Amino acid sequence: MTQAKLFTPFRIGDFELANRIVIAPMCQYSAEDGCMTDWHMIHLGQLAMSGAGLLTIEATAVTPEGRISYADVGLYSDECEAAMRRVLDGIRRWSDMPIAIQLAHAGRKASTDVPWKGGAQIPPHRPHGWQTEAPSALPHSDGEVPPTALDREGLTRVQDAFADAARRAARLGLHAVQVHAAHGYLLHQFLSPLSNRREDEYGGSLENRMRFPLEVFDAVRAAFPADRPVTVRVSGTDWADGGWTIGETVEFAKALEARGCSGIHVSSGGLTPAQRIPVGPNYQVPLARAVKQATSMPVIAVGLITDFVQAEAILSTGDADLIAIARAIIYDPRWPWHAAAHFGAAVKAPSQYLRSQPRQFPNLFDVRADD
Repeated sequence: MTQAKLFTPFRIGDFELANRIVIAPMCQYSAEDGCMTDWHMIHLGQLAMSGAGLLTIEATAVTPEGRISYADVGLYSDECEAAMRRVLDGIRRWSDMPIAIQLAHAGRKASTDVPWKGGAQIPPHRPHGWQTEAPSALPHSDGEVPPTALDREGLTRVQDAFADAARRAARLGLHAVQVHAAHGYLLHQFLSPLSNRREDEYGGSLENRMRFPLEVFDAVRAAFPADRPVTVRVSGTDWADGGWTIGETVEFAKALEARGCSGIHVSSGGLTPAQRIPVGPNYQVPLARAVKQATSMPVIAVGLITDFVQAEAILSTGDADLIAIARAIIYDPRWPWHAAAHFGAAVKAPSQYLRSQPRQFPNLFDVRADD
């Protein structure tokens, strides 16, 4: 039986993933003043037992005002770093799954309530609210308080904050950093002409709109150890007239590759309420395919990938090198186990769970490296 590509190893930078399954970053809105809590220990801990190849910590703000909501995780202070270290130490005691972190700034989409309370913007004068900042003073939605347009000092401050968070991530022993330039957050706001109306060297042409995101990438790459990967998450398109396009994404990906980017995670949308997204299985895979065909970087596909055969097909046809799952693994935290069982592959499981191996899958759990 031919081995499923989903369960073949894959090397990114100087470390090897056991398989091609990436757990995408998923905001939990459960932090306190930017600090991780016991919820993150529970949430990330169970995912670290899933048998996936890589676990990615949720969008982590590089400044307090860069948080999506008041309940977002940050990595901008010693307190944030200490709280994250506690969670990571707990997970690493029981799992050797590589862990990455997504570093982010929400820009004009910051200062919101948590999703289960509606997720609306909280104005600066209200509790838990603050003044947002962005490339231009254009609100995300009608009726919101407009953001402050970042000046030169502000740009330097944000860039330095990304670099500082990358250094903290290195001290925490995280295996990789992902720079968040997707889903309508700050770096994506610079890329899209719908949100970037600047008239300086950071606005107008594609080269100018890419300038600040590339400067942030360069700063993170310089701040993070050279032997550990730095990847970028992008929105392949805004799904809106006059917005960011897949052609521009390809050019951005080429520029990132030339700067030493270790991989690109291709998502889409999030910039404007006017987006028209053709949601369905594999709806973002053509975007990943376009980047894959234009670059030699590892490409991660994501978006309504829920079925094992579906995931395998994306890899076996060459549309992407890895697949990322989010909601699917929240719904089924043993998704990689079940996928391995389906394909007759093996996956690592904790010693405490070995007795759960079903009789019909006697070789499901790989215990060769287990003590």
